[in-house]
Amino acid sequence: MNTNFFHLSIELIAGFFALLLITKLLGKTKITQLTPFDFVSALVLGELIGNAIYNKDIGLRYVLYAIGLWGSFILLLEIVTQKYKKTRGILEGNPAVVIRNGKIDREQLKKNKLDLNQLQHLLRDKEVFSMREVEYAILEANGTVNVLRKPNYEKPTKGDLNLPPKKVHLPITLITDGEVLWDNLKEAGFDEEWLQLQLASHGIVKAEQVLFAEWLEGEPLFINKFIEPKLQEQ
Repeated sequence: MNTNFFHLSIELIAGFFALLLITKLLGKTKITQLTPFDFVSALVLGELIGNAIYNKDIGLRYVLYAIGLWGSFILLLEIVTQKYKKTRGILEGNPAVVIRNGKIDREQLKKNKLDLNQLQHLLRDKEVFSMREVEYAILEANGTVNVLRKPNYEKPTKGDLNLPPKKVHLPITLITDGEVLWDNLKEAGFDEEWLQLQLASHGIVKAEQVLFAEWLEGEPLFINKFIEPKLQEQ
């Protein structure tokens, strides 16, 4: 295979930045928010670049043209769905209520090509291990399920228990894989001397012995040490 590495490098670099540009134009979307069409579009874009780069008969301009044209279609679709609400159901899909008032809607399951085992799997992803807990379950356009539990299975809140609200603090990671995150330590308002004292109180000589350490306001330093492998019996 007499590949011209210079041209291959140029095409790869151009394809990389073209995809980056398309991604920026389309906006930020989490993987869990991708619709089936978004997923297929991402695969097609990757396939277009792959085939164009390794096909000797296709030059750089065809790579950029393919990315630009397909990206333009996706961008146009996003603009249409944002501007015209009625098109969203057709182009992006509608959510479906698969459990209503505690009863499984078999017709909605069949319509959305979903069986009971798949539904149970989706519910377990939401920490629901029994269908008896579910009052409503909505299958979203991206394939995930959102659940509204029955009142008897809802977790009580501080308001329900008449408890005073507590200020919430963000935990800060101080050590990962034996390496001190100095910026995080400084952000937490501590220094190396404080950290050494904390480690010493746990019988730890140096940070390299720590797999993970996390600090949270009002709580003691949480530390996980590396687990030393057990000596094999001879």
